[in-house]
Amino acid sequence: MFEYMTAQEAAEKWHVSLRWVQRLCKENRIEGVLNINRVWLIPNTAEKPADARRKEIKNSII
Repeated sequence: MFEYMTAQEAAEKWHVSLRWVQRLCKENRIEGVLNINRVWLIPNTAEKPADARRKEIKNSII
């Protein structure tokens, strides 16, 4: 239907808080995001960015 979703819709889709999505938008971590009149518009095809606070732990044999 629409090419963009709001930050609230993205938060529900990605199971994160609205504030977290707004922060991702402000830090340009979501490709194609637009800010129009203080409303963040995120492309419907955008994927949730990886959480930079976490490292991937690979299975290693000790």
